[in-house]
Amino acid sequence: MTASRPDAAGFAGRLRTAVAERGRLCAGIDPHPELLEAWGLPRSADGLAAFTDVCVRALGRSVAVVKPQVAMFEEYGAAGLAVLEDAVARLREAGALTLADAKRGDIGSTMAAYARAWLTDGAPLAVDAMTAVPYLGLGALAPAVDQARGTARGVFVLARTSNPEGRAVQTARLTGDREPAGDGGGPAPGGVSVAQSIVDGAAGDDTGTLGLVVGATRAHGLRLDGFTGPILAPGLGAQGASASDLPGIFAGATGLLIPNSSRAILQAGPDPDRVRASAERTRDGIEAVLR
Repeated sequence: MTASRPDAAGFAGRLRTAVAERGRLCAGIDPHPELLEAWGLPRSADGLAAFTDVCVRALGRSVAVVKPQVAMFEEYGAAGLAVLEDAVARLREAGALTLADAKRGDIGSTMAAYARAWLTDGAPLAVDAMTAVPYLGLGALAPAVDQARGTARGVFVLARTSNPEGRAVQTARLTGDREPAGDGGGPAPGGVSVAQSIVDGAAGDDTGTLGLVVGATRAHGLRLDGFTGPILAPGLGAQGASASDLPGIFAGATGLLIPNSSRAILQAGPDPDRVRASAERTRDGIEAVLR
């Protein structure tokens, strides 16, 4: 089943509408082996399909954004991608925005191919937005960003992630003679962190196409007040963050803040009603602190 073109209001506008109707939550579909086992499902393409079916039924009509973890589907080869393709189509029909956690990042024709796969009208795996890695330079993501702008989709770039291994690279300081993280215009200011240079580069987008990924598990040390696009904040639940942490960590940058929780919600399965209730409790907790 192929995707139809989304509304022309722009990704940020469609995201605001979804949040207004369904609340601030991005719920993940993360078919971890441990969850498959906990749900009594085999670690196979059939188990993946059963797991994903429950998630789609539980989340598709109640959550603003649903984020499939692409690697967990790729693990099962063509059969796994077929499950993902079906899930994306069903989620769209249910009214949820889909965010492929694909973390793609490359240059030139290869990045353009990723853009065609995930962000092009009619592509089997076309989603509303995808995650991307900007560490080959934010400008290298231009094929995906341009494609997303043309089809009212979004690209969330990793800035300050929730994994501790990312700290050394993301907090490293640029010097004045290095290339900027953006797409040109001279050297980056001395002393700016790599992550901050990504934020600053993304802030130049005035279409709402570019979003940021900033983990909710710790103080990120970023200046986010100049960025008006969406921010995906992973880390609620299994990674240790709670809704009560959000106002402090993202002070002044909560306009389009979309917290993400995956495993903590899915642990309520395999009953879809319990998964739905878990997602709604998580959403209500977020809404209570971010109103």
